[in-house]
Amino acid sequence: MGKEVQLRPKVNVSSYIHFMLNYRNKFKEQQPNTYLGFKEFSRKCSEKWRSISKHEKAKYEALAKLDKARYQEEMMNYMGKRRKRRKRDPHAPRQPPSSFLLFSLDHYAQLKHDNPNWSVVQVAKATGKMWSMTSNVDKQPYEQKAALLRAKYFEDVENYRKQFQKKRNVQGYARNSLKK
Repeated sequence: MGKEVQLRPKVNVSSYIHFMLNYRNKFKEQQPNTYLGFKEFSRKCSEKWRSISKHEKAKYEALAKLDKARYQEEMMNYMGKRRKRRKRDPHAPRQPPSSFLLFSLDHYAQLKHDNPNWSVVQVAKATGKMWSMTSNVDKQPYEQKAALLRAKYFEDVENYRKQFQKKRNVQGYARNSLKK
């Protein structure tokens, strides 16, 4: 027949959840006809959890560790479906850079030159600090440039959509004429 679907392993649960499940079962045995809403039961459960000894909590923590080991092992053997990324149209316009990104592009080379042993992350953090300390007046040129690029982007997107719509209409017309 077909391929068997392998279900994703159940996620491991914490020691508190183990305790809560155990406490719920005990509560049902002791008071089978009593109904407690989730809120009241959770409140009772958390009070009980705070009151139990460390020795008792250790049992639940051991259960949680075993459960975590089980989950990690099952995940090692799990071969789930990978989602395919939607391919980007190479003709579609790219989003414009933000004002901060324009600022970063201007200052990256200088920071890298001054600190050649810095990683990209360290340079990015330094650029972020510089941006946050920069006054609004000094940020203005970057924000204006970003606004211009954003406006041009929206025009390009509109043109792209119109062009794409025309192509779809032509293709749809060709398909409909072939069906007749």
